[in-house]
Amino acid sequence: MNSEFPHDDIIHLNHAAVGPWPRRTVEAVEAFARENLHRGSRGYGRWLETIAATRELARQLIGAPAAEDVAFVKNTSEALSMVAFGLPWKAGQNIVIPAGEFPSNRVVWHAAAERFNLEVREVTVGEEPELDLLRACDGDTALLSTSAVRYDTGLRLDVQFLGNELHKRGVLFCVDAIQHLGALPFDAPGCQADFVMADAHKWMLAPEGIGLFYVDPQARDRLTLNEYGWHMLEHAGDFDNPSLAPSPTARRFEPGSPNMLGIHALHGSLSLLLETGMDRVDEEIREHWLHLEDRLRSLGCEILSPRQRRAGILTFRPSPDLLDGISLEEVYKRLQEAGVLCAMRGGGIRFSPHFYHATADLDRAVEHLSEILPGA
Repeated sequence: MNSEFPHDDIIHLNHAAVGPWPRRTVEAVEAFARENLHRGSRGYGRWLETIAATRELARQLIGAPAAEDVAFVKNTSEALSMVAFGLPWKAGQNIVIPAGEFPSNRVVWHAAAERFNLEVREVTVGEEPELDLLRACDGDTALLSTSAVRYDTGLRLDVQFLGNELHKRGVLFCVDAIQHLGALPFDAPGCQADFVMADAHKWMLAPEGIGLFYVDPQARDRLTLNEYGWHMLEHAGDFDNPSLAPSPTARRFEPGSPNMLGIHALHGSLSLLLETGMDRVDEEIREHWLHLEDRLRSLGCEILSPRQRRAGILTFRPSPDLLDGISLEEVYKRLQEAGVLCAMRGGGIRFSPHFYHATADLDRAVEHLSEILPGA
């Protein structure tokens, strides 16, 4: 796998922030750019075939019944906003979210609450986060929105259990899957999700500016459209057609010209993940997580991520004896300078390895950490 990720001077443990591109994605972008340079848009028909092929890969990744159930969006925030400002809210309804969510999954609901006279319930979750969230729901709960995997600690929710329970209660289920898709298998219908969205620049190993938005066909017509353009029409491309009816598919959420460059890149990245197999990707990431956990505990670090609910994120904090007077910020800064790409989240340092890493890479990262900590 080194041929896809020839990282010479870095150990990329930051896939929960911005992931690297595999070689095939770089080659796809280069080829698309060269084609534009030498042939312009002569091959536009073939580009449309790439859109269709990428939509099918996205369907497989998200577990959608049909490719037409998946739209391409700019990012998770755009898709969340389409839901928040598209649903037919009634004054007095409430929205349930976990406390401490990433800002994207908070700001849209508070903005919608202000506009439509709703209540947002931010629920502090404990060892049984699904039950904590369900207990906050009542007869006026219209929607529950949560991350499938928390960005700070990496807590993985049982979205299948949660979605099934919400479905019984008639509560819409919105899943921010940005820390899940590309790292673990996902089954949108299996978790009874009405809406699922995720940027592609993290675990999906693709560029910023392109993301996926799944809408269950049963919920599609419930969203009022707030963005319009030629591409979202049922007869897109037939410019003389007098009908302005939106597409019955998820393409209705793609108002204007597609991000053709981003889609070509995304095709390369998703092809790598699906060729590898999401079960294998999941297994490799989990093994890397356990290996890092063992090495970090041996060094004397506190693990802030829950072992039994792990996904790809491992957040840790060196003990005061290890820090010996230097700040966590300084440790993070020196790790970055040493080429160990990571992040500061949730009161600790966050490592987020992907499937392609060699064990030796993980060991080198911990060795760099050990050299930085005065008390090690």
